[in-house]
Amino acid sequence: MRRLCILLATLCLAASVGHAASPAVGGPFQLTDQDGHAVTQASFAGRPLLLYFGYTSCPDVCPVDLAKIVKIAGEVRQASGTTVTPVFVTIDPERDTPTRLQAYVHAFGKDVVGLTGTTAQIDAITDEYHVYFKKVPVDGGYLMDHSTMLFLVGSNGAYLDHYGRKLPEEDVVKRVVATLHGSGT
Repeated sequence: MRRLCILLATLCLAASVGHAASPAVGGPFQLTDQDGHAVTQASFAGRPLLLYFGYTSCPDVCPVDLAKIVKIAGEVRQASGTTVTPVFVTIDPERDTPTRLQAYVHAFGKDVVGLTGTTAQIDAITDEYHVYFKKVPVDGGYLMDHSTMLFLVGSNGAYLDHYGRKLPEEDVVKRVVATLHGSGT
C-alpha cells in the first residue's frame, strides 16, 4: 500500500510540474511592413489583430486562408463594431520583399497588412508564436511547409486566442467577438 501511495504521489507531482511549464504565446517583434516601414508590436497599439503566417508563393492554402481571414474581420466588425486588422506575416523573407507583399496583401483588401523582415526577425516572431515552417525543395525551386494557425492578438499586443483552419468561419467570428468583448478590447 505504501508503494502505491508513493507512486501516485510521484505521478501527481510530475503531472503538475509538466503543466506549470507551458510556453507563452506571442511577444515583441521588429519587422518591415508592405510599405517598407519598420514596425514593432507597439505600431499596432490600440488595434486588435488577426495574425497569420504564410508566404506569397503558396499555391493554395495561404490565399484561401487570407481571403477567409479578411471575411472574418469584416464579420467581426459587423457583429461588434470592432475593427480587427488582418496581418499576414511571411515565413519566406527570401522572396517576400515589401514590394511583393504589398501587391499580394492589397489583392485581398486595403486594410490587410503584410510583414516581412530578415531571416533572424522572422525566426524570432515564429518562435514567439510557435509557428512551424520548413523549406521543401521542389523542381529546382522550393515551397514552404508550415502551420496554418490564426492568432487573435489584443489591442495591447497580447495573445488572446488561436483558431485552426478547419474551424468554421462563423465559429471563429463568435469566438473573436466574445474574446474581444471579454478582454475589454
